[in-house]
Amino acid sequence: MTDTVKKRLIKFLVSLIIFGIAILIIVYNLRDNIVYFYSPSEIIENNQTGSQIVRLGGLVESESVVSDGDSIFHFKITDGQEQISVKYQGILPNLFAEEKGVVVEGIYMNDRRFIANKVLAKHDENYMPPEVIKSLKETGKWQE
Repeated sequence: MTDTVKKRLIKFLVSLIIFGIAILIIVYNLRDNIVYFYSPSEIIENNQTGSQIVRLGGLVESESVVSDGDSIFHFKITDGQEQISVKYQGILPNLFAEEKGVVVEGIYMNDRRFIANKVLAKHDENYMPPEVIKSLKETGKWQE
């Protein structure tokens, strides 16, 4: 092998190692930022507890929204099969309403309680995740 071929090979291998390390760093950092989405049935079935932040989506159950004052709200989210009580402290979005689609982000507490730090209200069920749509259609609560 000539010196130029050796230098090119070394440059290529060093570049490949740096590229591999960069990819590993990116994947490792993205792993912490992934937020999984569940319906009430899935989160109860999978027993998703702990400090991992997850998203829970479904319909706000009728006559379940209660305010404790100081912007603390309690309500129930259902997918037609299971329901989970949600506690949220903050201002609810204008589009938040009973029997409407909602996605909350927070921590599931394992006793059918969910502590939310974000509430994302939907103006239309067209943006509902496919898993929740399927569950609502099976129970007959899906509104086209």
